[in-house]
Amino acid sequence: MTGFDTEFDTVVRSRRTVTPEGERAVAVAVRGEVIAALYDYAAPVPATEDIDLRDVALLPGLVDTHVHVNEPGRTHWEGFDSATRAAAAGGVTTILDMPLNSLPPTVSAGALEVKQRAAEGQCHVDVGFWGGAVPGNVKDLAPLHERGVYGFKCFMSPSGVDEFPPLADDELREALEEIAGFGGMMVVHAEDPALLAEPGGPTYREFLDSRPGESERSAVERVVRLAAETGCRVHVLHVSSAACLDVLEAAQARGVAVSAETCPHYLTLAAEQVPEGGTAYKCCPPIRSEANRDLLWDGLARGVLSCVVSDHSPSTAELKVPDFAAAWGGIASLQLGLPAVWTEAARRGHRLGDVVRWMSANPAALAGISGKGGIKVGNDADLVAFDPGADNLIDAARLHHKNPVTPYHGRTLKGAVLTTWLRGHPVDGTPHGRFLPGAQ
Repeated sequence: MTGFDTEFDTVVRSRRTVTPEGERAVAVAVRGEVIAALYDYAAPVPATEDIDLRDVALLPGLVDTHVHVNEPGRTHWEGFDSATRAAAAGGVTTILDMPLNSLPPTVSAGALEVKQRAAEGQCHVDVGFWGGAVPGNVKDLAPLHERGVYGFKCFMSPSGVDEFPPLADDELREALEEIAGFGGMMVVHAEDPALLAEPGGPTYREFLDSRPGESERSAVERVVRLAAETGCRVHVLHVSSAACLDVLEAAQARGVAVSAETCPHYLTLAAEQVPEGGTAYKCCPPIRSEANRDLLWDGLARGVLSCVVSDHSPSTAELKVPDFAAAWGGIASLQLGLPAVWTEAARRGHRLGDVVRWMSANPAALAGISGKGGIKVGNDADLVAFDPGADNLIDAARLHHKNPVTPYHGRTLKGAVLTTWLRGHPVDGTPHGRFLPGAQ
């Protein structure tokens, strides 16, 4: 055909292609592993394979910057094979693995090498890594940065695992000063330990009362102050309490380099819905009230919260018993984030482009992940065929997560992932994910 130098490998057409410019009728032409060109939906584009999705939406692959894979060491909780299969099935083509819940935790360059050796050859999507900041490892932060971690995770309160202790205020300041020196970023689990308590009993209400929203607000106030004083870029993880929003918004208005995320479970579930004994809902910080959830959506719409990521933190079913006081706190949702968020977003009048911004473009930009986060020429051909109108009845036993525990079991969500392409190739059960090189 005239006007084309060579044939493309694949063309994927959709009348609902979500691009950075909006939802459009587009034909996405792929050559090799990248998006080579964008054409009108009906353009006669020569390609080895021509896929017409018609009214099924075409999205960029999602970027989930908050995933606990747990391998090596706690691979019976989750592992790179099962986690990345789940990611691909949920339309996620890039994950960043958190440094804790694996043994050893990723708190040194040597530990990063151990984790990468464990992951080698198992990844069905592209994978990057966070490093950890714990007491006594300041000297390890720059070497980890040089080895390509995307930033550093720390806790201000106990993490739940002894090998990843929290930072006291003076230790947090020291780490922030070190990270600011080489232009890195700290991501913070922000709960004030002075305002936390052991649950007074086995119920969800008693667990929720033990981790009040004020504990998040107090910790965020300290994070903002230290970020301003040290000049370090800081990102607040998994905001569950709307009490934090005005603190974050004021800091952002002053030019403090602080951003924040929330998670699908905080946007779609509510404390009023938690059934008696439903420990699959337990996470830290906790799922709060319906009124609080409404305020989180408002903060997301205003841009105070910029990202929606899973905080996929699975465990075995045995650790989710016997009650809310004793059960492991973490939610497995890597495969379900897109339909969960879309279900609630659509109900509230948001569009697919908003969901793509929160779950793909903004997380990629936050971490500095090159070539990801949008359907545009030159980016990796990470694509997702998503039917936004499909009814999706969730059966935990059919998920790719290693352990069939999820609070979404039995719920009917809106939207289903039909096909996921990683760098131009359908994810088909043969691992061809790569390790990402670090922030660009």
